[in-house]
Amino acid sequence: MTRQVIEYAGIPVGIVIPDNGSLKFIAVKFHVHDLDGQRFASPSDVLRAIHKLMSAPGGSIPCAA
Repeated sequence: MTRQVIEYAGIPVGIVIPDNGSLKFIAVKFHVHDLDGQRFASPSDVLRAIHKLMSAPGGSIPCAA
């Protein structure tokens, strides 16, 4: 794997790239910027972290049009 796009609610919000045995998340949407640079074991771990972030009060991503 070289990189993988991560989507949430149908919207691309970042990518993951391999980095020293883990996956580094690069945010491309402001709503997930708190996770930028964090490392995860799998793309599903990234999605869980995004879901947790978006489920917090005030966390939302505008719906895809």
